[in-house]
Amino acid sequence: MKVSFFSLAVGLLAQLGSVHAAPADPASKSNLEARSVKVTVTSPAGSVVGRSLAGVETFSGIPFAEPPLGPLRLRPPIRLNSTLDRFDATGIAAACPQMFLSTEAENVLIDALGDLLTLPIFRAVNGREDCLTVTVQRPAGIPADAKLPVLVWIFGGGFQLGSSSMYDATGLLTNAKNMNQPFVFVAINYRVGGFGFLPGAEVLADGAGNLGLRDQRMALEWVADNIESFGGDPGKVTIWGESAGAISVLDMMVAYDGDNTYKGSPLFRGAIMNSGSIVPTQDIDVPKAQAVYDLVVSNAGCAGASDSLACLRNLDYETFLRAANSVPGILSYNSVALSYLPRPDGDILTKSPDVLVAEGKYAAVPMINGNQEDEGTMFALFQRNITSSSHLVDYLSDLYFQGASKKELTDLVATYSWRPSQGSPFRTGLLNVLYPGFKRNAAILGDLVFTLTRRVFLKAAKTANPSVKAWSYLASYNQGTPILGTFHGSDLLQVFYGVLPNYASRAIQTYYFNFVHNLDPNVGVGGFPAWPEWLPERPKLAWFFNDRSDVLNDDFRQKSYEFIESNVRALHFRDEGGDARSRWGL
Repeated sequence: MKVSFFSLAVGLLAQLGSVHAAPADPASKSNLEARSVKVTVTSPAGSVVGRSLAGVETFSGIPFAEPPLGPLRLRPPIRLNSTLDRFDATGIAAACPQMFLSTEAENVLIDALGDLLTLPIFRAVNGREDCLTVTVQRPAGIPADAKLPVLVWIFGGGFQLGSSSMYDATGLLTNAKNMNQPFVFVAINYRVGGFGFLPGAEVLADGAGNLGLRDQRMALEWVADNIESFGGDPGKVTIWGESAGAISVLDMMVAYDGDNTYKGSPLFRGAIMNSGSIVPTQDIDVPKAQAVYDLVVSNAGCAGASDSLACLRNLDYETFLRAANSVPGILSYNSVALSYLPRPDGDILTKSPDVLVAEGKYAAVPMINGNQEDEGTMFALFQRNITSSSHLVDYLSDLYFQGASKKELTDLVATYSWRPSQGSPFRTGLLNVLYPGFKRNAAILGDLVFTLTRRVFLKAAKTANPSVKAWSYLASYNQGTPILGTFHGSDLLQVFYGVLPNYASRAIQTYYFNFVHNLDPNVGVGGFPAWPEWLPERPKLAWFFNDRSDVLNDDFRQKSYEFIESNVRALHFRDEGGDARSRWGL
């Protein structure tokens, strides 16, 4: 197998779950400690001891909230009320409880990726509930008063898995320092799956909705309070995320109707969103959401309890974990019809994000938002029975958009050609037809959740705040990867890790470092073409290949885009009533 495909497959599984973060054994930790030097920082939160290695100082797993254990399970985070005293931040930050691959998903991925799934790097991460932490990395030796800009990373994983420990910014920090554009990096942990995004009327009444978003917000407040002691400038924070992390970045922008201030100052001044923006959703207690809660309660043995939410809180960890993970996952037939995701709760999310953006109720900061060319391919691996237009309409109606009529969904599907040459992976002709209809299914899923939704978001945001600058991109650097193309998550290897040190990784990292320092990807280090600003009247993208970049008009699949834009309310992930459990396959 070619090294390039291996790297991309690692990127795929890094996005989806549990690579790079298998639990370290004592011997490996001893080796790490032997090669590193300890360093101490004292901040308002207390003193923490980290490690210095390869020119980067790392402080892992610093708690920002009380452990959400026992009666604090399924409750909003409570700020840590004790002062840290030489807290050991030299290890690996614990992941929050994870929702792993189903057997079905594993079998399909084995078909697509072969023996890669048997490698040790794909061992599952063992999560734990005591996980609300941040990890800080900075260039070694910077003074406490360095006032460097700060880049805060929010991991992805479909709101069901992922952790901060999967992302080591050593390469990013080294490259930035070599360009004379150093910064401080922060990765935050937040609750995922049923621990962080359990919906339902009971959750709403208890004020316990969107806990994962509340974790993220509190982590940003920790940054505001403490990052100056690590050499960062709390007034120069950029938030960055990929996939569910990018959706979270947008949710941080619309949280509390766009009020991103804390102690009178903004929590962030810029935003970078890779493969994600708005996800239009109905409220946290609609029938489809309630079906998730009811299934978890049933499988937990709490259906007969007078207070089912209290019953869930009182369960032992393993019982609640199994119950929370009993709903369909992202790598399944249900795909991106997510069981767990942010939903309006009347508090941190007062309305669906698309509505808040259109109303101008978001923190209008300069931003970068873009996509991989083939966002939908890996999400279309699981629907081999969907081989006709009518099957596809039924699938979208049953699992995604119960608020849309069959005619509306038929019209949407009709904007996509059945010809394989027009589907995703794009620009591959008649190749990569995994099953009849695969390439059209992949195109539609990618556009509805990521690519064309991005265009809808950018137009709405720029209409509400035309003076705030935005840049967008399309990445095509992995064209030719069988079946998957430039798939969702492939930028993790290219951009975050820079494992493939080609033009794409060098260019995008440079643009991002410029943005972190100057809120403009074109200001700072040069050597690459000017990245055009995205404007509604002249929407243009930077188009990245592995050996060059170009400018692309953001008008591809325009008929599909116009339909989505005109029918966004009908395309909320929602349910209008009826037997949600049976229609959702529960």
